Amino acid sequence: MKENRQPKYKRIVLKISGEALAGENRFGLNEAMLSQVADQIKEIAALGVEIAIVVGGGNFWRGRTGKNMDRATADYMGMLATVINALALQTAFEAKGIPTRVLTAIEMREIAEPYIRRRAMAHLDRRIVVIFAAGTGNPFFSTDTTAALRAAEIEADIILLAKKVDAVYSADPQEDPGAVRYSALTHREVLEKGLGVMDSTAASLCRDNDIPIHVFGLSEPGNVLRAVYGEDIGTIVR
Repeated sequence: MKENRQPKYKRIVLKISGEALAGENRFGLNEAMLSQVADQIKEIAALGVEIAIVVGGGNFWRGRTGKNMDRATADYMGMLATVINALALQTAFEAKGIPTRVLTAIEMREIAEPYIRRRAMAHLDRRIVVIFAAGTGNPFFSTDTTAALRAAEIEADIILLAKKVDAVYSADPQEDPGAVRYSALTHREVLEKGLGVMDSTAASLCRDNDIPIHVFGLSEPGNVLRAVYGEDIGTIVR
């Protein structure tokens, strides 16, 4: 029985893309998806798993969208988009009775705590869900890199990469029906094949710090819990 099983990981970093939070809307926030994520987080927290979340902002803004502005400004705007998503997740979690703190890499003391590594780890030790917002606080770094960096800093066991697609493919499966689906990869293969798991900076950081990555689809209910149990879904990168 699932109830008698033990989770495979003690401390996780869950990376949620902004696009996944938009659901079928493709823009903005889908309240049903927020509620679905909250339900899964509540189940995982009840198992005693320590949960940190890094959220993207692509459902509102992507740095490369700003064609007529400098990259740094566009990236800062993207960081602000992640804060919107983090506050939405916090509200959804707390509505389900899940204690949550948002920590931002760019100080916004009126709405969130500034990111301090020891503070984040203290929250996790007390089984408070931590949401990391505003990326690394620096332009030219993605939220994938943020997930890799925070996972290394808080000594997480794994990065769970929840995306719109259900696994890693050799090409975009929506554009290429012949795209090959991978069940397992190494960090080196991700880098050498140029696969779109995460950007090369993030993948290199995970490889150098021996952090495994589990890629799976967020839209299917229960997938986050399955990943925490170590079930064979999506793609595992070691």
